[in-house]
Amino acid sequence: MSQKEESVKKGLIAVFLAIQVLFGNAAYATEEQAPQESKETKENTATKAAEEKKAAPIAPVTKLDEVVVTATRTEKSLENVPGDVHVVTKEQIEKRNIKTIDEALDTTAGVFDRRGKGFMDTQANIAIRGVPAANRSLILIDGIPRNDAYTGNVSWTGPVGSVERLEVVEGPFSSLYGGNAMGGVVNIITKMPEKREVTLTTGYGSSWDRGKSMDDLWKGYLSYGDKIFDKLSFFAAYGYESTNGYATNLVTASSCPAGTTGCTGTTDTTGKIHKYILGNTGDNRWWDDSITAKAAYDFSKVTKLTVSFGRTRSEYNYDTPNTYLKNAAGQPVYLPNQYSFLSGNGGTEINSYAVSFDTEISSAKVKFNFGVNDMNKNWYTTPGSTGATTIGGGPGSLSSTPAQTYYSDLQATFPVFTWNILTLGTAFKFDTAHNRTYNLTSWKDETTQTNMTYEAKGTEDMYSVFLQDEISILNNLTAYLGVRGDYWTTQDGYANQVGAVGYPQSYNSRSDTGVSPKLSFVYKPFDLTTVRTSVGNAFRPPTVYELYRTWTSTTGTTYNSNPALTPETVTTWDFSVEQGLWKGAKVKGTYFENYFKDLIYLRTVSPTQQAYINAGKAETKGVVLEAEQKIYGFRLFANTTLLTESKIVSNSASPASVGKKLTYMPEHMYNAGAEYTYGPVMTSLTGIYVSKRYSTDGNTDTVNNVYGSYDPYFLLNGKITYKIIKEAAISFSVDNILNRKYFSYYTCPGRSWFTELTIKF
Repeated sequence: MSQKEESVKKGLIAVFLAIQVLFGNAAYATEEQAPQESKETKENTATKAAEEKKAAPIAPVTKLDEVVVTATRTEKSLENVPGDVHVVTKEQIEKRNIKTIDEALDTTAGVFDRRGKGFMDTQANIAIRGVPAANRSLILIDGIPRNDAYTGNVSWTGPVGSVERLEVVEGPFSSLYGGNAMGGVVNIITKMPEKREVTLTTGYGSSWDRGKSMDDLWKGYLSYGDKIFDKLSFFAAYGYESTNGYATNLVTASSCPAGTTGCTGTTDTTGKIHKYILGNTGDNRWWDDSITAKAAYDFSKVTKLTVSFGRTRSEYNYDTPNTYLKNAAGQPVYLPNQYSFLSGNGGTEINSYAVSFDTEISSAKVKFNFGVNDMNKNWYTTPGSTGATTIGGGPGSLSSTPAQTYYSDLQATFPVFTWNILTLGTAFKFDTAHNRTYNLTSWKDETTQTNMTYEAKGTEDMYSVFLQDEISILNNLTAYLGVRGDYWTTQDGYANQVGAVGYPQSYNSRSDTGVSPKLSFVYKPFDLTTVRTSVGNAFRPPTVYELYRTWTSTTGTTYNSNPALTPETVTTWDFSVEQGLWKGAKVKGTYFENYFKDLIYLRTVSPTQQAYINAGKAETKGVVLEAEQKIYGFRLFANTTLLTESKIVSNSASPASVGKKLTYMPEHMYNAGAEYTYGPVMTSLTGIYVSKRYSTDGNTDTVNNVYGSYDPYFLLNGKITYKIIKEAAISFSVDNILNRKYFSYYTCPGRSWFTELTIKF
């Protein structure tokens, strides 16, 4: 061997040994791949390496930071994001009995999941940071908005098994996302496997006491994903669930029909009007299914195209109603009429399409999104209120409201200086919805429609530009300055109460502008301490529903739209401190204040009339406290959200509402849980407490435990999973272990159980 070759050989050996020292023998080459050497050389170098390793300081174990994308629209480590961000992982979801995607958020600090009757609830929604209503929180799926074009609400129907994680960014983010982002943003990120992956899940459950919760609950899920040629990734899934339900709606009357027995005395939610319970409208049955298809192609390390399609369908109906009344002969009777015991049917079908393209141009990261949310079916039937309407059929009505959203955005992120990163973007959104109400010859069959009795429609456009500047002031201090400008228009507003005086009505086009600035600071004075503070402004324009749709419920209450509504705004600031303690432990405290102006609010005009108005001013203030400990397979957590204030401050249109609490928002929420994994066993136990809510602007519904009330409640839920073999696991879960009885307007589900088999390979 030449002297040159010997030198090269020694140099390679030195590099190899250095790597071993630095990485604790996690060598980058195997012994067979290393240069060959004599036995003597091996012994000498091994001894030397051992001495050097013993003398050298032990390199610290580096844990990769969890990366999130929602808070800044760019990839950012969780500890450095300029906001209060929570991540719910697929592992955490699998440890609990999660039936709908929103339920995965019900133990998240600062988030209220409003779901009154299990997964049959068509009005389920979330509220973040004391900001009420679903249309004030933006819901994304892989970065594409999913709030519908009609009400701004979200259908949470979809396969939970396809969710990779949920990112929850709390606080207003209109500076990046525009309207609907007043309370915060939830980004549902779906799976995209890096290797072949097949999942099959099937399960069955029912109520502990038959008829008190979701009876005969069936669930099934199948998915397949793969990545081929290191370029093309794809994922497809189908999910289905159904239940025979339980009786969620009670039948009440002001008196017990003469000559009958069996009715029970109660009151209304104010406690002032005596009522009687006559029966229920039957078991609320439900089914839904969903398809997910997603593909991505990596043109290079920096250029990627992703396309996806999703379809969700759901339908609900009611079984034969039950009467508690009996006549003198002891036979069940439906009095004073059968139609009082009836509830209608309904369903939705939503198709979503999305395209996303990522690339780099010079030093700029460029991203383009385009999405369509097509709710081509959104209907419900209402039984008639005449003697001709019976359990078997008869006259009724059908309300049908297809709605579509078209969305696109383009953004570029690039460094300006070494201490400065700039994100620029533009976005466009178009919403359209068209409601029609028809008479039906049979309320049980939505296809028996005849003449149209009502029509309402409208469209909305949103043109936006946004900017965010990330400035590294110091090594441990970063500022984020963002601003977004939005131009909103509504047009084609139309309403027609067929045959009524003054109809049809066409409404003039209107427009408005909104500027949403936000300034945030992230400061890390110590390795385990993070301080965040922000101040900003957000806005939300009224929806097509709030502007143009007037309707009357089966209880006789009319909800009036208001074509003159203007956008609402909120100014907010917050301050939080997150402190790491010992290994696996951390605590966090957040204080926030929200000041609303022109809040879009339902004013109670009379016991049977409510109308949308722009309330003068409102405010919410609160504290969020969190603690978490991970140790020896355990994860223990607890959090609380305390609204110190939640009230209308001024409202000339309804002076009686001043000083009253905002509707549907609990003052207090407490969550706690324990998760444990040991070998093949995985368990979880969670507790959720939610305080009283009010449904009227005057807060007159103070009585609990009556039909229509929004009661405080505490739920204890548990699940245990056993991995039979590497590829298969079986689980058993119980919800509402303590069998608490309460109302969230509807009769809420009692104790239930569910067992599930999952196979993955």
